[in-house]
Amino acid sequence: MSDFLLELRSEEIPARMQAKAREDLSKLFVGELGKAGIAAARITTYATPRRLVLIAHDLPERTEPVREEVKGPRASAPPQALEGFLRKTGLTREALTERDGVLFAVTEVPGRETAQVLAAAIPAIVRAFPWPKSMRWGAASLSPESPRWVRPLEGIVALFGSEVVPCEVAGVTSGAVTLGHRFHHPGAITIGSAADYVEKLRACHVIVDQDERAAIIAVGAKMAAQGAGLRLVEDEGLLAENAGLTEWPVPLIGRFDEAFLAVPPEVIQLTARVNQKYFVCRDADGRLANAFVCTANIDAADGGERIVAGNAKVLAARLSDAKFFYETDLKTRLEDQLPKLEKIVFHEKLGTVADKVQRVAKLARWLVESGIILPGTGRGTAGAAGGGGGLPSPETAANAGTPLHHPADGPPPRAGEDMALADMAERAARLAKADLVTGMVGEFPELQGLMGGYYAAAQGEPRQVAEAVRDHYKPVGQGDDVPTAPVTVAVALADKLDSIVQFFAVGLKPSGSKDPFALRRSALGVLALLLDNGVRVSLSKATAAAGATAHEDVIDFFADRLKVQQREAGVRHDLIDAVFALGGEDDLVRLLARVHALQAFVTTEDGANLLAGYKRAANILRKEAPGTSKHIPETGEEDPLAEVEDPDFAPIVAEYARTEREKRDYDREPAEAALIAALDTAEPQAERAIAAEDFGGAMAALASLRAPIDAFFTDVTVNDADPHKRTARLALLARVRDAVHRVADFSKIEG
Repeated sequence: MSDFLLELRSEEIPARMQAKAREDLSKLFVGELGKAGIAAARITTYATPRRLVLIAHDLPERTEPVREEVKGPRASAPPQALEGFLRKTGLTREALTERDGVLFAVTEVPGRETAQVLAAAIPAIVRAFPWPKSMRWGAASLSPESPRWVRPLEGIVALFGSEVVPCEVAGVTSGAVTLGHRFHHPGAITIGSAADYVEKLRACHVIVDQDERAAIIAVGAKMAAQGAGLRLVEDEGLLAENAGLTEWPVPLIGRFDEAFLAVPPEVIQLTARVNQKYFVCRDADGRLANAFVCTANIDAADGGERIVAGNAKVLAARLSDAKFFYETDLKTRLEDQLPKLEKIVFHEKLGTVADKVQRVAKLARWLVESGIILPGTGRGTAGAAGGGGGLPSPETAANAGTPLHHPADGPPPRAGEDMALADMAERAARLAKADLVTGMVGEFPELQGLMGGYYAAAQGEPRQVAEAVRDHYKPVGQGDDVPTAPVTVAVALADKLDSIVQFFAVGLKPSGSKDPFALRRSALGVLALLLDNGVRVSLSKATAAAGATAHEDVIDFFADRLKVQQREAGVRHDLIDAVFALGGEDDLVRLLARVHALQAFVTTEDGANLLAGYKRAANILRKEAPGTSKHIPETGEEDPLAEVEDPDFAPIVAEYARTEREKRDYDREPAEAALIAALDTAEPQAERAIAAEDFGGAMAALASLRAPIDAFFTDVTVNDADPHKRTARLALLARVRDAVHRVADFSKIEG
């Protein structure tokens, strides 16, 4: 057994591609060797900006011999069949083996040297590599058949044990030589085997393990911040990116002019992160500090002073641009930006962004005026600081260090208590998209909404309006904060409902894996807003208010998304189906209360037995009395025709009543009478519980039917020879089914 080392060295590999490249390299290698029947005990992959590495542990020295057997025609088959088989196998008649009158072509494939398999696999892997973007280079690039790689391929190390595996790709010949760090050790390094590869490169200032580089950056950046009396703002994505940009990472801390802190902290962090790949820091009070941590790719002789100075200069230029955009945007009120939205197409079938704003404003007002969104909406307090639950809440948000109202913005905004909730919802909706045409959002689209919140606060809008403008896109994905402030909830719901309904109306529904307008994400956002805040609304009415013409399609869409969301929360999809099947239940808060009570019930012994009894009753009714869904009361206390006053109809009523009395005029079995009595008690109890939305109580009432139903099926013959008894007992089973269906359609429940 020997280890195999493959290093594919090239010009810089983008950091964002490195993790996937490691996975692809491993997958392609396993596939190529699998064709020869070889499998490694373990595979390790590494990536740096300049190299992609694979080490396959414990490979055999050669493949096992393979005996292949192909069944042919019978020995007595016509000559034409035999000739065709011989042509196919390339054998002669004498080389065939006969067994039980059937001819077989048996060939022995000898084992191959593993090195030979590897030599053929390396070029195949390079040619098949699925880089998101790749290029040709050199003279060979003139041919469309030339190999492609993410950047020009410069070297190949291929060692099986201590021996070079000879191969050639794009004019690059394999060997045992690689290069160290571009500056610290640019000379050649001869690798002895996979065993000394990592440590030899470390000695030449290259850390090949991406996880080790990330750990060095994480610890070094944190220590650099602490050394300056600050706290590092951790960022896993930025950490991985810095690890992918360096082979010898050295975290360094620098400073920028405090004057830039007049810019919202999110802008500073985004500028540092996106443009420069820097971490930011906070002071002891949690405010953003005028400090950054960059990651050098060199251990500089001056301790990194010149590197820090150069990076600070570049960051200052970026922050100057951001400060200019911010101060320029503040000179124009948001409402004065609205006419520009008329020139931005939202969708060719749905008009402009201005058209969408009009629809959302109308719907947001309707949500409040119809009593759906009330001042007490949400788990938090209406209008509380950071009431939207999103960024930037000055006390809790990870990337905010100042209130929404920034000290540089002038006098604080008015409290807004003099504006009605509906007025604030409509106002916020009308301003919510205005920041799309500002300079800052044009430069940083990620800040849409957030900057609108800052600008709204600066121009004196009520706090609830500014927060709604800021947070109306939320939640934008799983794990995102869900707004709780009433105005924000109204605008966020209106915005998402409008998108879903309008795209459905013009036939642009999600299909399969295609969802170009992120409607599934919008639907999950609506569900989160409704359920987390306990918002009670009929989806049918809400979608109608949003302009829906095909309610069923939209409701079905929400039902599917609800199943996805609740499945992740551990709720069974069949129970959701069971409640949806009742029809008319599209208040999701109430619907899920039913589902949760149902899930708790069916997992109990009473629930399981009642489900079994229900299914037995439903099967009998399906076979013996198809189409029955209602029953004639067994007690005789109610006459469904008693209110008919037409004298000409009186004889018919009397005959009906006489017939029904005859049907009931027999001695009931004790178990039959007991089930009727149990239903007489359970039905009104369940009805009252459902009316009070006490679905657990409704389940408890149904649970009392378990024993009487079991006894009924044990002691009573439903298909009695007496047609009156048979009809009455089938009606009793229908009554059981109907009682259960008032809570959920048990026929949809699995098990």
